[in-house]
Amino acid sequence: MDSEVCLSRRRFLQQSVVIAGACQCERLIETVAAERMGASDIVRVGYIGAGRRAHQLMELPPDARIVAICDVNLARAEKTAAAHGARAFQDYRKLLDATDIDAVVVATPDHWHALPAIHACQAGKDVYCEKPLSLTVVEGRRMVEAARKYDRVFQTGTQQRSLAVNRVACAAVRDGRLGKLRRVVAHNYPSPWECALPGGKPPASLDWNAWCGSAEWRPYHDDLYEPRVKPGWISFRPYSGGEMTAWGAHGFDQIQWALGADDSGPVEIWTEGEPFAPPTYRKPMRRDEGDAACSRPKIVYRYADGTIVALEDGPAGGARFVGSDTTLTIDRGRFETGESELAAELKAQSTVEPPAPANSDTAAHLAHWIECIKSRRRPVADVEIGHRSATVCHLGNIARWTGRRLRWDPASETFPEDKAALALLDRERRKPYELPSQV
Repeated sequence: MDSEVCLSRRRFLQQSVVIAGACQCERLIETVAAERMGASDIVRVGYIGAGRRAHQLMELPPDARIVAICDVNLARAEKTAAAHGARAFQDYRKLLDATDIDAVVVATPDHWHALPAIHACQAGKDVYCEKPLSLTVVEGRRMVEAARKYDRVFQTGTQQRSLAVNRVACAAVRDGRLGKLRRVVAHNYPSPWECALPGGKPPASLDWNAWCGSAEWRPYHDDLYEPRVKPGWISFRPYSGGEMTAWGAHGFDQIQWALGADDSGPVEIWTEGEPFAPPTYRKPMRRDEGDAACSRPKIVYRYADGTIVALEDGPAGGARFVGSDTTLTIDRGRFETGESELAAELKAQSTVEPPAPANSDTAAHLAHWIECIKSRRRPVADVEIGHRSATVCHLGNIARWTGRRLRWDPASETFPEDKAALALLDRERRKPYELPSQV
């Protein structure tokens, strides 16, 4: 995490360049990883983060094994590790130093995605990072750069990409099966609100300072530490983009896929309605109070081809695509359309493939990642795709924060001539948790 560790990793890479030649550095790292796996043909996986979502990501295929668990709450790491016959760590850097780990799953709070993922790429580990990929646009781009530089297989945890139902439905939108696409209706995702909860005593096994990480330090509180519990860190701005990035990472991922915009995004964003007025939680309050306040104003996106995406009453995990001929709703492994012939065709296409392992979209997504680690192919939710989908979420929050119409250049990932909006593409980071100056 600290600058000395970042420097030591860079020195190691510089030494590798001297030995193998600058153009061969990435290939050398890949070869070493492949040789490690070749001994048993089992992909050895370490987990960074051992909370609620991490446990939902532990249904690995038979050709992968959990060998290490890391969490800033050491007791939680030890308990999870014992259940899997694995080793426990409290500092993820020590896990990354282990030579018997081929890949890592990053299942930390959102503000802790970028650093472990980048450091894992530098250490020659392949990566599965839970969605949303990043806390800021700059973080996401840096993660893409790290994955490409070190030739890592990097899967984002938007698991609907591994479902045949979603794949054929999104393809139908791209192929014009709805007629001319008139409008996309997404869910009205709430942005994050502010946190000023009173202090409390953290569990003895929890390194609270490390949990705060690059975000501003604030006192421990149960309602901050646990996700989605009255309300939890997912709802607070220093640690997350709110449900705009939590659920929105799923919904906008499907929109990007269906629009054929996996390497692009919208070109304009604006709000409609009253100014954004997020509450500040100074005492435990119901989550729905913040959600209601932070769902206003409404957000509208425009893509280069004129497609409008409006945050209204669409499904949380997908969207409603309104065409000149029919409407198609895509959401969490299912679709609905009023056009019976199209419905029958999509159903037939989606049932050709075998069901997901254990009937789980997450298990299918993990199995695909493991398969790609062995073949060295890019996965269906590659880091660039995850970055672009998360960026659409970030743009929605920035539109609410600025309260004005914004032009976005998806090629350069900038707001032309808008310094205030540009400043919101990243955030200040507490020392010593800064991003590496170079990946």
